[in-house]
Amino acid sequence: MDRKILEMLEADGRLTAKQIALMLDKEEGEIRDMIQKFEADGVILGYKAIVDWDKTDREYATALIELKVTPQYNRGFDAIAERIYNYPEVQSVYLMSGAYDLCVILEGKTIREVALFVAQRLAPLEAVLSTATHFVLRKYKDKGVIYGPANFDERGNCN
Repeated sequence: MDRKILEMLEADGRLTAKQIALMLDKEEGEIRDMIQKFEADGVILGYKAIVDWDKTDREYATALIELKVTPQYNRGFDAIAERIYNYPEVQSVYLMSGAYDLCVILEGKTIREVALFVAQRLAPLEAVLSTATHFVLRKYKDKGVIYGPANFDERGNCN
C-alpha cells in the first residue's frame, strides 16, 4: 500500500488523504498518518506545481550542462555535486554514465545569463575539467506531463 500511495501522490500531489482513502478503501486517518510519516522520513521531499512558463510573460532560458569532473579523494563526485546544487539557479544535478560525469539543469532569465553562469561559476571550479552546454528550445514533456502546443501571434512570435 505504501508504494500505491506514493505513486498516487507522485501523479497528482493535490490528492487529499480523504481522496486517497476512498480510492484505496482505507481510513482517512491511516492514510494521513502514512503521508506524514513519508514526509518526516524524507521519502516525500516536497510538493510542486508544474507550470508551463511559455504560456506566461516570464522570460527564461533553461540549459542542460554536461560536466566532466575530477572526483575528490574520499568523497568521489559528492563534494562537487553538493557545491553545484547549492547555487539557486541550479534545478537538478545528476551523476551520469558516459562521456560526462555530471548533468546539471539550470535556469536563468536569458541565454546570456546562463552562459555567464557556466563561464563564471561552473567552469572555473577546480574539479571541473570541461563543460558542454545545451539550451532547451522547447519542452514537449516534463515530469510525465505533456505540454500543449505553443501559441503564436500573427508575426510568428510565441505567446
